[in-house]
Amino acid sequence: MMTLNSLKNTTRPKQKNQRVGRGCGSRRGKTCCRGVKGDKSRSGYTRRYGQEGGQLPLFRKLPARGFPNGRFAKNVASINLCLLEKLYKDGEVVSTESLREKNILSRKAAKDFKILGVGKLTKNLTFAEGIKFSEAARKQLGK
Repeated sequence: MMTLNSLKNTTRPKQKNQRVGRGCGSRRGKTCCRGVKGDKSRSGYTRRYGQEGGQLPLFRKLPARGFPNGRFAKNVASINLCLLEKLYKDGEVVSTESLREKNILSRKAAKDFKILGVGKLTKNLTFAEGIKFSEAARKQLGK
């Protein structure tokens, strides 16, 4: 059985931070281990990664590979059937405008959206033309 007098403090004592620039007797006075002059001795200096002095940086020596596809990627918002079940009443029309009114689609985020088959839709909703459906959503809706 454990008693209060048998408990031991197992946490380490917090180490003090070394205070630099506090006189010669502190081992970290005057130049504070930064050397003399130059960028690294200045306050606010941050090393620029890839910088190799006067030498050509490695990332510029290596050949460019691959193809950046980000310019051509399409921003498509995805909407689940369970979300439509929550937000729409029976007989309503699901369109881009109605989704924006209900704050599901933001104006900037996606010009295009797709309805996914996650969840169940029990209400009788009508969908505007041009709406994309996933295969699972198409099966559930019987389209």
